[in-house]
Amino acid sequence: MANLDGDMKYGKFIVKTMPKWSKLGSQRLIELTQANFFDDCRFFRVLDNFISQFGINGDPSFNQRWSSIPDEGVKVSNKRGTISYAMAGPGTRDHQLFINYKNNKYLDGQGFAPIAEVIEGMDIVDQLFKGYGEGAPHGKGPQQGKIQKEGNSYLQSNFPDLSYIVSARIKSEL
Repeated sequence: MANLDGDMKYGKFIVKTMPKWSKLGSQRLIELTQANFFDDCRFFRVLDNFISQFGINGDPSFNQRWSSIPDEGVKVSNKRGTISYAMAGPGTRDHQLFINYKNNKYLDGQGFAPIAEVIEGMDIVDQLFKGYGEGAPHGKGPQQGKIQKEGNSYLQSNFPDLSYIVSARIKSEL
């Protein structure tokens, strides 16, 4: 287990990995943090009373370095403050994550397995900018494909108010 310290412009939040919930998922989160993957990373899909999604690096070439990791099954529910990988179906967990704003138990049956939880600073996560809402084409938020191709230059030009992680570090091994 490790505590991950996420520093944002307006405060910090601390995440505790939970290998008992998802060994591979927790290990990937640690690896991404050690590689500085989350530094300057935007919360590009923030939906009030649902989730905040992040994990597309601002440098498009950096995202391609991470392949998918196998699914491990859901061992705990997607409750408020837990973190799960976003995915497009079985076998697609890679580097995109979301933090649950509320208990989203229905996600359990869809295979979204929590891997960590916010243990300090959920009030900071609650303050993430929500003004863009759902991503295009269903909402006025960023298109994930464009983030993957153009990185932070696309986001800074078109979505300047997005909240982002200044830096994320391993705080301590437990």
